[in-house]
Amino acid sequence: MKRILAICMMLALAVGMLAGCGGEQKAAAPEKKDGGKKIILGLDDNFPPMGFVDSNNKIVGFDIDLATEAAKRIGGQVEFKPIDWASKEAELKSGRVDMLWNGLDITPKRKENILFSDPYMNNRFIIFRAAGKNQDIKDEATLAGKVVATQSGGGTIEDYLDGKPEVTGKFKEFKKYADYMSAFMDLENGRIDAVVCDEIIGRYYMQKHPNKLEAIDVTVGPSAQFGVGFRKDDKELRDKVQKALDEMRKDGTMAKISEKWFGADITKIDKK
Repeated sequence: MKRILAICMMLALAVGMLAGCGGEQKAAAPEKKDGGKKIILGLDDNFPPMGFVDSNNKIVGFDIDLATEAAKRIGGQVEFKPIDWASKEAELKSGRVDMLWNGLDITPKRKENILFSDPYMNNRFIIFRAAGKNQDIKDEATLAGKVVATQSGGGTIEDYLDGKPEVTGKFKEFKKYADYMSAFMDLENGRIDAVVCDEIIGRYYMQKHPNKLEAIDVTVGPSAQFGVGFRKDDKELRDKVQKALDEMRKDGTMAKISEKWFGADITKIDKK
């Protein structure tokens, strides 16, 4: 569902950005330290800003940049292959792809069939307010008396807020929008006071609309973590990619890629 929400928002945000919904992109071939093995990466190419097709029909995104850099470091070649995301586990198990890297939540159920990397990013919801306004909004409790919005459609955060009448009952008004784009536009124009949204979507919007919004760095509701998925018996590839990710975190490369897409380093991991 979160992928659907992201698609709706980005289609409205950047008409023309998503020119096409297919194609493959190959990272520049690095020095073949490991025999130059081609690694097939499966993704949903309609999930901005993690992985999507831009106006030049090129697959781009935060996860695409991470994967390209990781491939360089392990000495392989990576091919980005759009797949039916609903069949991702079958694509991986069959060998049609070697890893899944596209905002993939680590869950106990998925761990039964997928070997995961360590988490590389939190997947959480936070509050956004208009720049310079409603400075008293600092967390979930301080939304009382405010006009608060989220996206409708049965998503995680909507379900969470609907299940907490003791919180939403204190809102001045609780509004639900068909897409986050509309909610953010009303936030900028002062029609609402706050939007509760996926952090990755909200911060990406902020990058496209600088100095319009502020993010409150406090988690609201349930959160998950993103990881890279591998076949259960492919510990060798998993360990190589994990080593590259660890190096990228340590030397600041991961933070720089996050700054490029989100305007902040949001790759710090909460300890579960």
